[in-house]
Amino acid sequence: MDRIDFEIIRQLQNNGRISNKSLAAKVGLAPSTNFERVKQLHEDGVVRGVHADIHPRALGIGLEAMYFVDLIKHSRELVENFQKEIEQMPEVRSVYLVSGQFDFLIHVAVKDIDHLRDLALDSITIRPEVTRIETVVIFDYSRKFELPNYKT
Repeated sequence: MDRIDFEIIRQLQNNGRISNKSLAAKVGLAPSTNFERVKQLHEDGVVRGVHADIHPRALGIGLEAMYFVDLIKHSRELVENFQKEIEQMPEVRSVYLVSGQFDFLIHVAVKDIDHLRDLALDSITIRPEVTRIETVVIFDYSRKFELPNYKT
């Protein structure tokens, strides 16, 4: 990857819907060359996807929270299976395997506080590998889409 690829990535992080023609102009390439570079970035797995940022309330989501989860033991198989199964739950937005006091940080989006409680009790704490869970309600958050570039 060269400086132009990094600029393409920067532009796409800020506007994934930018047209090929506009992107090519911003990075100083012919549209056909730019198209091939973007295509290659996708094929190489550098660009993993382009997603719409949907307001949660539009889908009936009234509450987001983080579950901090501790597992009974830390075998690779147990950890990987737990993560894979948790990721399949529709309420789960992201799953982080972390170090420190807890093993996992799970970001969930639910209808309301009752849904949050039921999800914890019926889907998380019921699992035999879970020894402890703590819940933190998210009041508000902001997120950056542009990653820092440490390769230049």
